[in-house]
Amino acid sequence: MSRESRIDTLGPRGSREARIDTLGPRGSRGARIDTIDSLREHLQWAIELEHATLPPYLCALYSLDARRNPEAAEIVGSVFAEEMLHLALAANLLNAVGGRPVLDTPRMLPPHPRRLPHGDRSLELSLVPFGAEALEMFLRLERPAPPGAAPEGDDYETIGQFYAAIEEGLRYLCERLGERAVFAGDPARQVHAGHFLHTGGRLVAVHDLKTALAALEEIVEQGEGNSHGEVWDGDKDVFHPERDEVAHYYRFQELKLGRRYRRGDTPRSGPTGEPVSVDPDGVRPMPRNPRPAEPGSAARRAQEEFNHTYCAVLHLLERAFNGSPRLVAVATGMMYALKAQALALVGEAGPTFEYVTPEERRWSTGDERRVVVLRDGPYIVYGRVPLRRKRKIVSAGNDALTWKTGAPLETEDTYALCRCGHSGSKPFCDGTHAVIGFDGTEAPPMRPYEELQHVHDGVGISARRVGELCVHAAFCIGRTRPIAAMLADTADSDVRAAVMGRIDHCPSGSYSYALERGGEPIEPDLPQAVSVLEEEDGLAGALWVTGGVPVIRSDGRPLEIRNRVTLCRCGHSGNKPLCDGTHRAIGFREEPAPPPSTDKEPTS
Repeated sequence: MSRESRIDTLGPRGSREARIDTLGPRGSRGARIDTIDSLREHLQWAIELEHATLPPYLCALYSLDARRNPEAAEIVGSVFAEEMLHLALAANLLNAVGGRPVLDTPRMLPPHPRRLPHGDRSLELSLVPFGAEALEMFLRLERPAPPGAAPEGDDYETIGQFYAAIEEGLRYLCERLGERAVFAGDPARQVHAGHFLHTGGRLVAVHDLKTALAALEEIVEQGEGNSHGEVWDGDKDVFHPERDEVAHYYRFQELKLGRRYRRGDTPRSGPTGEPVSVDPDGVRPMPRNPRPAEPGSAARRAQEEFNHTYCAVLHLLERAFNGSPRLVAVATGMMYALKAQALALVGEAGPTFEYVTPEERRWSTGDERRVVVLRDGPYIVYGRVPLRRKRKIVSAGNDALTWKTGAPLETEDTYALCRCGHSGSKPFCDGTHAVIGFDGTEAPPMRPYEELQHVHDGVGISARRVGELCVHAAFCIGRTRPIAAMLADTADSDVRAAVMGRIDHCPSGSYSYALERGGEPIEPDLPQAVSVLEEEDGLAGALWVTGGVPVIRSDGRPLEIRNRVTLCRCGHSGNKPLCDGTHRAIGFREEPAPPPSTDKEPTS
C-alpha cells in the first residue's frame, strides 16, 4: 500500500492519526500546541532536534574505515542522509505555516555532551567513534514510542511523541482556524529536491494538512518504523533496491546484534537474516567529546578549518530554507568537503563542532551584493545580483565585434553558480563538484592593477594592460591590427575612437585607458550584474562580474574591486578564481555543439 493511501485509510485502532484524535490536552505532556506561534516554535525545535543528531552520526561515520566495515559505514551513512532529509522536511513544515527557519546560530552547536533540544534530560548526545557506546546512544535516540504513548511537546521521551504533539497541534489548529489560515507560508520557500542522495525517502513540499501529515510520517517512520509496529519504514533500501528499508532504530539493532532483518521478522523476534559483520580494528580512534587543541598547533588549525566549513553548511542551509532552495545541493555538497577535513582529525584531536560567528567567517555576513568563492565549490552570489547571458557577436571571419545582452535568468535571493564546469544545470551549481572531488585551489592573490599595468601612449589616449587578467576574448586583436599597433595612428580621431571601443568591450578589464598618462581611468558604464558569456560558435566563456560587485576569495580576502572581473567557470583556469582563457583551449561548452551561429555579420 502506498504511503499516500495509508494516510487516508489507517484504521481506527492502533494508528497514530486515530490515537491523536482521541487525546485531549490532559493526555499530552506540556502545554498543548494551540496557537500558530506555538506551532512555529515547536517546528523550530524540530529543526534543532534533527540537526542535533548530525554531529554524533558524523563522528561515528568518520571513524569507520569503509573498506573494512562497508556494511556499518553504509548503515550509518544512510541514517545521516535521512536525518538531513528530516531537517529539510522540518524546515518545509515551518515555512508552510509562515515561520522562518534558523540554523546559523550558536545554539545549534553547544559543547558536547549535550542534551536533545527540549527532550528527555536523561539522554545525552556525545561525540564518540563507532562502537558499543555509539550504538547504545543511537538506539536510545531512535527508540520507538511505546504503544499508546501520549504526545509530548516538551521533555519528550521519544522523538515520535514529540512529532505526535506537533501533529496534534496541526489538526487542532486546522479545525479551529481552517487550513488556509494555518498554511499561509510562501510556497516558493519549499524545498523541492525529490529524493535525497543515498536515501529512499521523499522530500515532501508542504502546503496543506495532508502534505504536512505526509512529511511528519516520513520523519517518524524512517526513525522508528511504520505505524503498525513493524521494523520497515515504507521505503526501498537505496543501496539494495530488492530489499525493503529498515527504520533507523532497527538498522542500529542490526549492527548491535550482527544480523539483518528479513521479511517476517518483528520487533519481538529480532533480526534473523544474513549476518552483518563489524570489524573493531576497522574503527579509527577518536577522543570522546574532543576539546580544542593547543592554540596555534596544526591540530587546532585543522579543527578551526573544519568548524569554518561546518558553519558554512549551516549558513547555506539557512539561506536555502529562507528563499533560495537551490542552495540545498550546495550545502549537502559541502558535507563531502567535511569528510576529508574530519579524517585529518580523527585519531588525533578530533572535530569539535564549535560555532564560528559570521564576522569571523568574513564572507557570510549581511545581504550586501557580493560574489563569494567557496573552497573547492561554487560561487555564491548574494544580494539579488541580476544574472543574464551575453553572446559575443563576431564577423564572418570570427573577429570580435561586440556583446549582445540576452534575457535575464531567473534566480533566487542568493544563488550558486557552477565553478567546476560539470554541473548538469549550468550556469547554476547542482552539487556535482563534491561528487567529482573538484580541486578549486585558488592562485595566490594578485597585486593591484596599478602595480601590474604596462602603459602604452597614443595621441589623446593612454592605454594600460595587465596581461595576467587576459581571457583571450580577442577584442584587442582586430582583423588587421591589434590595439598596440593602432596607438601610433590615434591622432586620427576615428582610430582613437575604435581603440576606445575595443577596450570598452574587453570583459576582464585587462585593457583600460585614460586620456593621458597617469590620468583618471575611463570605464564603460556597466550595471551591477553577472553575465554568463558565450563566445563564437557556442563556446562557453567566463562569468563576467560588472559594476564593481565585490568578489571574496574562499579565505575571506577580497579581490581588488574593479568595474570588470571575469571568473573561471570551466574549472581549468590556472589563475582561479579568475578566468585565464583556458576554456578556449579545452573547447568548453555548456551543451553539445550547437548549429553554426547566426550572430555573425553577413559575408556580402
